[in-house]
Amino acid sequence: MTTDWQAIIFDFDGVVVESGDIKTQAFADLYRPHGETVVAAVVQYHRLNGGMSRYQKFRYFQQHLLGKPPLTPDEEQGLDRQFSELVVEAIVTGEAVPGANEFIRQQAARIPLFVASGTPETELNSIVMRRGLAPYFTEVRGSPTSKQALIADILSVHALAPERVLMIGDALIDYQSAQLNGVAFLGRVRAGDDNPFPPQVETVADLSSLLA
Repeated sequence: MTTDWQAIIFDFDGVVVESGDIKTQAFADLYRPHGETVVAAVVQYHRLNGGMSRYQKFRYFQQHLLGKPPLTPDEEQGLDRQFSELVVEAIVTGEAVPGANEFIRQQAARIPLFVASGTPETELNSIVMRRGLAPYFTEVRGSPTSKQALIADILSVHALAPERVLMIGDALIDYQSAQLNGVAFLGRVRAGDDNPFPPQVETVADLSSLLA
């Protein structure tokens, strides 16, 4: 894979921080009062839809798993607060994906770096800052804007040529959003995990292999 990139866009969970399991556990804990059958379905849906905004997941679970009327804005914010309480501290102190911190520091000295994540933007900026990574990123973007729109915004605002931009992600939605914007893509698939990407997608087990 060429290294002559004009910019790199990172997904966050599972690319910068090993936080996939933290979020899986949080969803399980949040829906445990509804019974283990619901928990199993929640966990499966979450794993199959990595990179999707938690709000979209809350709405799906409400309608399709619990069979209840749509969430009110207050109910959605309540779930969001509970979820944040379960995950934020764990992600702030969680392990980095091997090589991620070094690769980010190395590349930030050369080109602009960005984050485009399904995590709520305010929460994401707080996590990035508390992990000491804020100085390395030109912009940190999150939900409720869709990942496809986040990438489009970054390209437009910073006048980047899509074919010279690399997106690193760990979910199919990352790949699809990169494709729709004409951006190059590298998949991160943790050792032992199922590969969610089409066969032609280049993947790495972590970011240490990208260090020059």
